[in-house]
Amino acid sequence: MSINGNFADFSLPELLQFLDQGKKTGVLHIELLSDKNQTNSKQIYYIWLHQGRVIAASDRLDQQGLTLMIAQRGWVSERVISRVTNISSCFINSPLGLCLKSQGLVQPEQLKLLFNSQVLRPVCALFQIKDGQFKFDPISALPLGEMTGLSMSATEVILIGLRALRDWNALAEKLPDPTSGLSGLSAKQPRLQLNAQEWQVWEFANGEVPLEKIANQLNLTVDTVLQIAFRLIVVGLAKEHFMVAATSIPMMEESTTEIHLIESVPVPSQKPAVSQSFLKSLVGFLRSKTG
Repeated sequence: MSINGNFADFSLPELLQFLDQGKKTGVLHIELLSDKNQTNSKQIYYIWLHQGRVIAASDRLDQQGLTLMIAQRGWVSERVISRVTNISSCFINSPLGLCLKSQGLVQPEQLKLLFNSQVLRPVCALFQIKDGQFKFDPISALPLGEMTGLSMSATEVILIGLRALRDWNALAEKLPDPTSGLSGLSAKQPRLQLNAQEWQVWEFANGEVPLEKIANQLNLTVDTVLQIAFRLIVVGLAKEHFMVAATSIPMMEESTTEIHLIESVPVPSQKPAVSQSFLKSLVGFLRSKTG
């Protein structure tokens, strides 16, 4: 089932986390305007996932992006890569990167560098998207020509990308409130490899300390702590805990003066006697009104 949306409502980190949790396999189309003054000029990027893991990324669909990247580095020429893919049986079911590795044309470290340049850097840059559209389509055939053979869970890609992010304007409205706290979603320690600052903030994920106070205790800026908190939230380790502000109720001071309580009027044990003169006067008054 296809998924459509706008980054104004659903950020790319949130979308990737959703696809990771659902173990989705498909291609994510990302479309954005390259220039606000050129409404017809659009940039399109593609991110491929397999069971929630990011396997490739490119700005083209002809499966030539990785080949050009390898050739531009001078590691293997386009002609040699084309020949290998045409005559080697390994390319039938194997990613291009692993196929070239099996032929001794690239080394494991080179594949890591390619994955970093092909996937991690572009995806981090895409986190700055605020106005753009996306569409996720399930696929059955993987883009072997764009694959190094390496993959990374979308959650890990999110963490790495957000750590390197410098411009947070696109995600500013997604950040938690400084007066909110953090609540951990699991009592167990995270399996993700958190950095030192993320661990420090995670230790306060008890829903009792506002983020602005956490920043003060850790000697970090509030913005830094809010960004760390967002990372922990978007990867599913914590949730924002809205704290009720404690309103100070003024206590009544104890009075040193003695308070005199009004004594209750004792109930008479018998009906009080009515004087005869009062009855005569009342009867005379009623007769004069009826006369």
